Amino acid sequence: MSIVVIGVNHRSGPLSVLERLTIAPGDVAKAVSAVAARDNIREAAVISTCNRIEVYAVAERFHGAYGDIRDFLCELGRLSADELHPYLYSQHDDAAARHLFEVAAGLDSAVLGESEILGQVRTAWQVAWREGGVRSTLDLLFRQALRVGKRARSETAIGRGTASISHAAVEMVSDRLGSLARRRILVVGAGEMGAGVATALHRAGAEEVMVCNRTLARGERLADRFGGSAIGLDQLPAALASSDVVLACTAAAANVVTRGDVAAARRGDRPLLIVDISVPRSVARDTADVPGVTLLDLDDLRDWADRGLALRAAEADRVRAIVNEELERFVVELTARQAAPLVAQLHEHAENVRSGELARFAARLAALDDTELDTVEALTRAIVAKLLHTPSVRLRHGAGTPQGERNAAAVSDLFDLG
Repeated sequence: MSIVVIGVNHRSGPLSVLERLTIAPGDVAKAVSAVAARDNIREAAVISTCNRIEVYAVAERFHGAYGDIRDFLCELGRLSADELHPYLYSQHDDAAARHLFEVAAGLDSAVLGESEILGQVRTAWQVAWREGGVRSTLDLLFRQALRVGKRARSETAIGRGTASISHAAVEMVSDRLGSLARRRILVVGAGEMGAGVATALHRAGAEEVMVCNRTLARGERLADRFGGSAIGLDQLPAALASSDVVLACTAAAANVVTRGDVAAARRGDRPLLIVDISVPRSVARDTADVPGVTLLDLDDLRDWADRGLALRAAEADRVRAIVNEELERFVVELTARQAAPLVAQLHEHAENVRSGELARFAARLAALDDTELDTVEALTRAIVAKLLHTPSVRLRHGAGTPQGERNAAAVSDLFDLG
């Protein structure tokens, strides 16, 4: 039985590929069911964020699971296997567990140590559990990953400073412009990412923030939290004309901001900075061709964030030490669980022998009163327990090792456990 992870992330594939593989939050449950229904998959969970699409699975054979998951991703992105293959990465068993632990700890994020990924890992686990994709092995894996993520942020400084894509986007804008004071800022989208952007803008001292959202009431609720204003999408063209900065963070499947919108909104030579952190992108790419417009996306944000990696290198090493410690704990627990069925078989076999012998001697024991019968019962149970204690402990402790495999084979053979 193998744990497998197969996916594409911001390091292995371009944004154009990640866009095609993005799964809307409401469709993740359906994706889990689709993967779990494949022939070679016993358990499945899916993590889909703006930076990654990863499928975690438990399978009898790695290669069979790889083919099933690759085919699922090809169907999802409408890509051929040859088109997808250059961007896929895969790990199995201990390496797969280590990868998830590093993801949860923020070591594999575009912004090192970002905090949003821990909640995304938790949500992926909860959705997969509700859909029946997660059983004992992935449940243990994801619970341990969440423990790693919490320890990384409580025991190290990996998450201090820029701790999310939203905050990094605002910091990048501040870095380019020098200050957000007296800048008119338009936030397009009032979902989770939009809320993160609005919070970061408020902390950065932005004074004039307008929220544009498809559902006006939701935009108003977000704007009211920070003393801003809100508009519907029908007022977007006019808002573009009066903005200095646009931060787009919608969950729309198509472009919300078009080249025509931006071109029509241009007034004189006033520059306009647009940062699109949506996946799929919500600002048309040819908007960058409009004079005076600077268009940045997640690729630009990652390049900007890479400059701060050296500052957190020491903290990253401390987090890796936590990952190593928790990986060892996970492997011990998992191998003990794998030995549990054989240990249970051994105890069941012994109990059948014990109870069978008591039944065989029932006539001779008939003269005993209830207290004496209870004593015989307790005595025989204690003898069986003492005899099986050492073999059971060694089976659990040796699980996953060559010696453990030899012990398991010997026990199965000697006691005819099949």
